[in-house]
Amino acid sequence: MKAVIYHNPNCGTSRNTLALIRHAGIEPEVIEYLANPPSRAQLVALIAAAGLDVRGAIRQKGTPYLELGLDDPALSESALLDAMLANPVLINRPFVQTDMGTRLCRPSEVVLDILPVVHRPFTKEDGEVVIDRDGRRLR
Repeated sequence: MKAVIYHNPNCGTSRNTLALIRHAGIEPEVIEYLANPPSRAQLVALIAAAGLDVRGAIRQKGTPYLELGLDDPALSESALLDAMLANPVLINRPFVQTDMGTRLCRPSEVVLDILPVVHRPFTKEDGEVVIDRDGRRLR
């Protein structure tokens, strides 16, 4: 199976998502989107494929979201996209694309919805069990 992750290695959720993909036996294409942001067309396609609107794909925490006035409900999706492309840190993460679909993987175990079923245990960096020793998904 082919997979692409728009990854931020400094983000625990992104690291856990990448680990879950690899745990499923898939070596994804890893795009560090802060250094290599998607084009406008790619970003629009990712957001749409994940079933989100643009506002639902914006990261607020740890970003210039408020300073840029992006909380203004009158801003168009086009204006929000412009801000995301100018400041890639505003793109929420991690987006993952596989042959089974596209998701914004928050929390990281959302990625399991678009991966083949894995029956081996998996525990996140923080110790939270996602797949138990019997191969059951807990979340």
